[in-house]
Amino acid sequence: MPELKERFTNYIHELQDQICAAVEKSDGKARFREDNWERDGGGGGRTRVISGGKVFEKGGVNCSVVHGELPELIRSRFGVDQGWFFAAGISLVLHPENPMVPTVHANYRMFELYDEEGGDRRDAWFGGGADLTPYYLFDEDAAHFHQVHKNACDAISPALFPDFKKECDAYFHNAHRGEARGVGGIFYDYKRDETGDGSGLEKWFSLAKSCGDAFTSSYIPIVEKRKELSYTDEQRYWQEIRRGRYVEFNLVHDRGTLFGLKTNGRVESILMSLPPRVRWDYASEPKAGTDEERLVQVLSEPRSWAK
Repeated sequence: MPELKERFTNYIHELQDQICAAVEKSDGKARFREDNWERDGGGGGRTRVISGGKVFEKGGVNCSVVHGELPELIRSRFGVDQGWFFAAGISLVLHPENPMVPTVHANYRMFELYDEEGGDRRDAWFGGGADLTPYYLFDEDAAHFHQVHKNACDAISPALFPDFKKECDAYFHNAHRGEARGVGGIFYDYKRDETGDGSGLEKWFSLAKSCGDAFTSSYIPIVEKRKELSYTDEQRYWQEIRRGRYVEFNLVHDRGTLFGLKTNGRVESILMSLPPRVRWDYASEPKAGTDEERLVQVLSEPRSWAK
């Protein structure tokens, strides 16, 4: 059987193809542009970006498979004097133009650590998740997104989703604003082999596949339901204000962004998650009793959505 990292790499490339095909079909106009790139120090990736579509104003579905010597900042974080790494993952963000359609993010990744170049694996773990960021909240959309991911987690173990949902609420939180980035989903990290015989890593690989395969069924039905809804200039303006909060999280709190920039990753691929049109109005607050105020109230206190 091929090594785990080879199987995971093959999986994320297949998943990238599947998701891009589903997004293009839903958009009906735009197609992904593909850039293949190499990283100084080892490895590279396949970036795919869509823009100017009928539905999607900007989005990306990226795969990266990189390796090399750990940068000093990352060595300090892991508490090692030296080391080499392998990291592979798929990361996506889709920003629709219609504010009735939510932004979505997902990421599934694995990491291996070695004492020396070409040496035996010293440590390994999986991480990932998916979350939804609406601008106008439809409760049934949030419930659908959470339920599909709960089902995907339950296929591996019913014990997983409750913890992953809590981790997502805690992680995708703009502490400086006192509010969540969106309505959450699932998030997990540093899932290692608890068994000592490798079967634990196989479990987490199966989880990544289960959740990755569930992405299109969690999100595309929402897009199809909302993409033809009408909206006003004022609602579009609100979307751009909320996008500012999205940018704040990605640049202030997101660990993946930090890791990519500190390991000499491709900047264009790392920052493709940022929306194209954003506002930061001074002291902007929604009017009382509006749909905009309701969204902010929901984001200030996590709630359960799945059955």
